[in-house]
Amino acid sequence: MKDVERTFIAVKPDGVERGLVGDIIRRFEQKGFKLIALKMLQVTPEMAKAHYAEHEGKPFYERLIRYIQSGPVVAMIWKGMDVVKGARTLMGSTNPNDAQVGTIRADFAQVMEYNVVHGSDSTESAEREIAIYFSPEEILDTYENMSEILKERLG
Repeated sequence: MKDVERTFIAVKPDGVERGLVGDIIRRFEQKGFKLIALKMLQVTPEMAKAHYAEHEGKPFYERLIRYIQSGPVVAMIWKGMDVVKGARTLMGSTNPNDAQVGTIRADFAQVMEYNVVHGSDSTESAEREIAIYFSPEEILDTYENMSEILKERLG
């Protein structure tokens, strides 16, 4: 059985502007993942640079930095069994034109540059991104025994 993990998800400025936050949260909740932190914020230049550090020096880096700061984002931490992979599946391919029908990006995004939502691509990047956006005190993890509960329910 897979382990219980945490992942970082952010509704990007275009998703917030278009009023998609509730729809996106609903999909994660319907999947059975547990929301343990949530806030709306304006990303600072320092946060943006830390978030996209792995892309520094690439031709699209400056566009990423400008875009993530172009409006408020809704930052979230989700917890669940294999949540990193599950979240990536719910979101769909980075390029909405390649995303499977029924995924967040296929349903709500038209171009890769404005693809509505960000999700961590590994447990390591999730923990790094969580630390950028949340202090430990802001994480309200009332699901400490989730692993045991799921194992009991699933056998």
